[in-house]
Amino acid sequence: WCGQPLLTTTNNSIMFAARAATRSIARQGATTVQRRSNQTVPRLGTQAEMEAEAIAQLRARVRRQKEIMDATEHSTEEEVQEMWKWVKISAVVATPVCVLSVLKDIFLVDHVHRPHGPLPDYMNIQVKEFPWECETCALFDLDCWKKCRAEQGN
Repeated sequence: WCGQPLLTTTNNSIMFAARAATRSIARQGATTVQRRSNQTVPRLGTQAEMEAEAIAQLRARVRRQKEIMDATEHSTEEEVQEMWKWVKISAVVATPVCVLSVLKDIFLVDHVHRPHGPLPDYMNIQVKEFPWECETCALFDLDCWKKCRAEQGN
C-alpha cells in the first residue's frame, strides 16, 4: 500500500475513462503515425530486407523526433525568459536558506575546538621525528617551539 490513499470508485471511473479516450485517439492516429516498438533490430530475412527495415525504423524515429520538436518548439526569447525566471526563483529561495544556515551555525551550534594544554598520550603518537630543527614539535605548536628553542639556547 505504501502509505498512499486508496482510489475511490469515482476516481477509478475517471481514470478508466481517460485511458479509454486515450486509446481511441491513439487508434485513430495509428493510421497516420507509426507506433513505437521496443524492437531495435530488424527481423530475420535477406540482407536487403533487413537493411530496408533498419532504414525504415531509423526514418520513423527521426520523423517522430521531428514531430515532437515541432510540437514543443519555443522561440529563443521565450527560452531566455524562462531561464531568467528560474534564476530569480533560485535566488529568492537560496538566499534566505544560506543566510538562515549561517545564522544557525553562528548562534546555535557549539563549536568544539581542540583543548588547551598537552594532548593525551594516545593523541600524541609520533612514529618518527619531524624534518625540522625541533624534531618533536608539530609545525604549528608554538608553545613546543618556544620550549625547544629555549632548551637549544641554554
